[in-house]
Amino acid sequence: MATTFARLGSYNAFDTATRNLTTRQNTLSSLQEHITAGKRVLRPSDDPTAAAQAERAQTRIARVDTDQRALAMQKNSITEAESTLGEANDAMQAFREKLVAAGNGAYNATDRNSIVQELTSLREQIFTYSNRTDSNGIPLFSGLGSAAPPFVDATTGVQYAAIPGQRPNGEVSVTPTLDGEAAWMSVPTGNGVFAVDFGAANTGTAWSDLGQVTNPSAVTGNNYSIQFSVNAAGVTTYDVTNTTTGTAVATGQPYTSGQAIAFDGMSMVIKGAPKTGDSFAVTPSVKTDVFAVLDKAIAGLKNAGPNVGTLTHGITQALTQIDAGMTRLQASRGLAGDLLNRVDRVDASQQTRAVQLEGDRSRAEDLDMIKALSDQANQQTGYQAALQSYAQIQKLSLFNYLS
Repeated sequence: MATTFARLGSYNAFDTATRNLTTRQNTLSSLQEHITAGKRVLRPSDDPTAAAQAERAQTRIARVDTDQRALAMQKNSITEAESTLGEANDAMQAFREKLVAAGNGAYNATDRNSIVQELTSLREQIFTYSNRTDSNGIPLFSGLGSAAPPFVDATTGVQYAAIPGQRPNGEVSVTPTLDGEAAWMSVPTGNGVFAVDFGAANTGTAWSDLGQVTNPSAVTGNNYSIQFSVNAAGVTTYDVTNTTTGTAVATGQPYTSGQAIAFDGMSMVIKGAPKTGDSFAVTPSVKTDVFAVLDKAIAGLKNAGPNVGTLTHGITQALTQIDAGMTRLQASRGLAGDLLNRVDRVDASQQTRAVQLEGDRSRAEDLDMIKALSDQANQQTGYQAALQSYAQIQKLSLFNYLS
């Protein structure tokens, strides 16, 4: 029977044991490094796939953080715009109340001049609101963009120097500015369909309300003139003429104060006592601006003089125009409120996304501490056993038995 012999040199045994100890020591050292950092992946070589996933998640987290900072700035701008519109609306209300007070029959010219000064101050204050800027110096009502003040107070009236329109909202952003033209420059004259204007040469005490549409299909959109005549017997009549076509609509109609005058789908109530030659112009409604409304109200009060009809008509028309202007400001304020609600929704969505991305990053590179500590304890035990075994084997040698 053949016998098999194996040779195992002492040096080879010692070298193998040393390599095993070094490997265990390196493994334990690497495990301690990962535990200290709390990371399963410290470098791409640890797990290339997980490292790439963690990097992508970290990049997206940084993008979300950037978007959130930009969204916070946009929110601040819209909040400032909403607050400014509220202040402007309050100033408009104060203007309206003082204008109503100016119609008090007990006031004289001096009293009304004092009110005119107050109204002028309020008008300048409201104009200041229109050019207010955010913390970065960007006008709040610059529409599609303008670094310069969007409103210019020229001798011919206030002009909108910016680009009208509303910037579109992004998936994770909102427009930081509002359309100034829509907020301040889109006030319809009259009742929104037609306007009744007081004749410049009127000397009587007649004045008109805003009128109303009685038959929309009959409204022509033409210009009309209502002319009054008073005969020797004191009977007042009126003629209605379509000044666009030059045709008579009504002739010699008896006038009664407070009775509606109706023609071509429109109706208006004129009160007071007109004189021969007094007239009212009925024109299609056009677009004006808040500042023109305020300027016209101030001018009407300043130039009314002792004519009660002029004063009453001017105040009546101005109050309605002011109400229309306040409606436009409120509409823009409502839009600002909608944008702030959108900011809250986007912010909540982005926070949820950030949490999800942080979870993706954590799953890719973070260390399971409980498992890692258990592995460390096992590695330490194994390393200690290997050291003890090596120490015992190292003492064994053939020379220990030769003697």
